[in-house]
Amino acid sequence: MRIDILTREYPPNVYGGAGVHVAELTRALRSLDAMEVQVRAFDEPADEPGTTGYAVPADLADANGALRTLGVDLLMARDVADGGADLVHSHTWYANMGGHLGGLLAQIPHVVSAHSLEPLRPWKAEQLGGGYGVSSMAEKVSYEGAAGIIAVSAGMRRDILAAYPSVDPDKVHVVHNGIDADLWQRDTSEEAAEFVRSQGIDPQARSVVFLGRITRQKGLPFLLKALRALDDDVQVVLLAGAPDTEEIKAEVVALVDQLRDERGEGAAPVVWIDDMLPRDKVIAVLSHATVFVCPSVYEPLGIVNLEAMACGAAVVATATGGIPEVVLDGETGWLVPIEQVQDGTGTPVDEDAFVADLGRALVEACSDGQEAQRRGEAGRARAVEQFSWTTVAERTVEVYRAVLEGRAPDLPELG
Repeated sequence: MRIDILTREYPPNVYGGAGVHVAELTRALRSLDAMEVQVRAFDEPADEPGTTGYAVPADLADANGALRTLGVDLLMARDVADGGADLVHSHTWYANMGGHLGGLLAQIPHVVSAHSLEPLRPWKAEQLGGGYGVSSMAEKVSYEGAAGIIAVSAGMRRDILAAYPSVDPDKVHVVHNGIDADLWQRDTSEEAAEFVRSQGIDPQARSVVFLGRITRQKGLPFLLKALRALDDDVQVVLLAGAPDTEEIKAEVVALVDQLRDERGEGAAPVVWIDDMLPRDKVIAVLSHATVFVCPSVYEPLGIVNLEAMACGAAVVATATGGIPEVVLDGETGWLVPIEQVQDGTGTPVDEDAFVADLGRALVEACSDGQEAQRRGEAGRARAVEQFSWTTVAERTVEVYRAVLEGRAPDLPELG
């Protein structure tokens, strides 16, 4: 079976969970018998067999970002049409239109993986301006025309059907994200501890760690307010960069400064690392965390939670989207309830209540080291048993076969 995978992100150009997903899924698919995978990615991807990179057409270099994206999509669609694939599989709106048009031209099925939805990310208008309308159009047309849609969680499946009611529910299938538990595992070696110390973090002291982009969906401003509830001897570690806009960057800077001021002299540090760390350094930080926190207001699944769990960190996370399918309250972490405004922003109905609940969960997680360790160990076991990339690849191939054969896929429920 020959599959063309279309993606915005591909190593070394990975900045979010969708890029991690595509890279790991591709590797796992290529390891299966009778599978041939051609990756078509933006910019300059890894120099490897079966992978092609696409630059923005020169005439669009100064255009709106959404138009630059569609320019690349047209080049991808042209090559899909000429490439001899059995099926084209696109990831995120950036590549969806390439898959849609390529599938039409080649007369082959187009499968979409849903990592997020434009209608549920209205704050992107701050970043894209009128381009947000273009990205929303590209996604809508592609989803409504797809032969199959893969949702990364049951929560995401519900969101797809709510956002695009004309989509046939029988075409939307759940295949959860995965984790390579051999690559992501606890590392408390002296080398790892030395790196942590070099960043101003005491590996022996309590710490709360956040990892994510500075974007509205990640809920970082809410977290920075909730962290005021912690004891002053609990370290705060923020692995946070790539702000969507200067406005949200300024908001986060102000809140970090305020948190540091309120904690006062002599308190444990608030460490902010805005560089994208390599995986081994992220693992070192996660392995020495008392708790990992995911305060997202929109999270279709959240690979970052799986990464933390695989490193043995207990997780405090918002009970939204696909997170409750990964983090089990009372077993692998703490889930924080949230009632959200139904306008697509994910904003808490009562922001003060959400911040207070998040703060209480963090205080509880940090107050009992043995319980946090127990939940962290349970999280590692769950990540290994339920979310391997081999399983994800096999389930994805089952969706491919079902689409090509015109039947429903046989996908066992997640345990």
